[in-house]
Amino acid sequence: MNTPDHLTAASAVELRRLIGAREISPVELLDACIARIETYNPIINAITATCFERARTEAKRAEQAVLRGEPLGLLHGLPLGVKDLEATEGLLTTYGSPLYRHHVPTQDNVLVSRLRAAGAIVVGKTNIPEMGAGANSRNAVWGATGNPFNPNLNAGGSSGGSAAALAANFLPVCTGSDTGGSLRIPAAKCGVVGFRPSPGVVPNSRKLLGWTPISVVGPMGRTVADTCLQLAASAGVSVTDPLSYALNADAFLSPARAELSSLRVGWTEDFGCCAVDAGIRRVFRGKIAAMRHLFRQCDEVSFELGDVHRCFDVLRAESFVAGMHDAYQRDPASLGANTKANYEMGARMSLADSAWAQAEQNRILQRFQRACEDYDLILSPTTPVSPFPWTSLYADRINGEKQETYYRWLALTYVVTLTTHPAIALPCGTDEVGMPFGLQVTGRFRGDLETLGAALAMEGAFSASPALRRPVPDLASLTPPEPALRSIVTAPPAVGAEAGRGSGVSAV
Repeated sequence: MNTPDHLTAASAVELRRLIGAREISPVELLDACIARIETYNPIINAITATCFERARTEAKRAEQAVLRGEPLGLLHGLPLGVKDLEATEGLLTTYGSPLYRHHVPTQDNVLVSRLRAAGAIVVGKTNIPEMGAGANSRNAVWGATGNPFNPNLNAGGSSGGSAAALAANFLPVCTGSDTGGSLRIPAAKCGVVGFRPSPGVVPNSRKLLGWTPISVVGPMGRTVADTCLQLAASAGVSVTDPLSYALNADAFLSPARAELSSLRVGWTEDFGCCAVDAGIRRVFRGKIAAMRHLFRQCDEVSFELGDVHRCFDVLRAESFVAGMHDAYQRDPASLGANTKANYEMGARMSLADSAWAQAEQNRILQRFQRACEDYDLILSPTTPVSPFPWTSLYADRINGEKQETYYRWLALTYVVTLTTHPAIALPCGTDEVGMPFGLQVTGRFRGDLETLGAALAMEGAFSASPALRRPVPDLASLTPPEPALRSIVTAPPAVGAEAGRGSGVSAV
């Protein structure tokens, strides 16, 4: 029975099958998604600017294409949420910054263009931290995104709005991107899947430093198969990203499911260099105990990687200087504390700092290879702490240890970023306080298909275990958070005729 709640809870893969089989209409699905957004988004604030009327027009066209028997794209008729860092034609794109409160792009960027070409229907934007800086999706334009399991707690970031929207069954497809963990951290905190592909698999057309491998675009989904579906629709070469290359994108549709009993798996609580809460360590060890029988081998691995923190500091700061130079020159006072601090840190660095960091990243990769050369996968926690109140901008202390910067608590994911290995955040039950726990699964160098195949098999095995299966939030039981998620908004965002250009844009 295709009730609205049944439709919105279905996987993207299943919904695409039902549309192709003419068992549901894209219009019916879109209406169900809009109704759910209108009912529950005021509680978690995952969706920002919307274009409902334009989406309805496109859904009717998608319906007619099905009825006419036309060839259908991989994402035909599926409602799409786009992270507010990605340019969307005719739809407000603020980057979470007051500087861009009125910014309405005249064209989609490469990622959005590819997803729309595959048949996806843009419904709205998903919330982020200002300029994507940090892992708590709050900004002075749209406010904060609350966790779908408890809206008083944060949803992670910077793809926090996308992760929350997926977990809340608002939309079946949402985009993400990742520098220090921006796909993986919110996926872990919200109980969904986030895949950081190897650099160049999906072109990142908004990188100004085109040759850097630390910033990637990647897919998110409620399941690994949903994540693969979006990846297949977006992967492949583009001149806008010099690291991209020609590949068989269709191979991502059905990566060979791994035989878990043949896999040699290593695990680490902290990569030898990351602060991790004692409770998260206990939970992680319990998860390893519950799954180790699945694998041929499951060993603790020791790492000595070098100065990963300073290396990431420099490389991340370089990207912020390149990406934010114009905004900083226009009005530095309008930038949030995190964003401004990133730019100023980078501006103080020298060519010697940059050269050292580039060389150190290569050394870190070689050390990582030596440590895990005998293993197919490396398992770790994705985040070092359980979701904390969104009113706290970041995890200031871990086990009483003061964190050096506002993003130091992201070290479990940015260590993997520096290696350029593919990694996926996989839902893995809950932690000691009942919030989602995300397992970070790091694959072999350039082993994206094999990593996804292992994740498919692990997801299937986890589904049979109450301790390991994906948790699902109960939105009907939630009450509005205190304080209100939009209490940090300084002024209403610019929407209406100027922003929408007649395309039905509004603020949810």
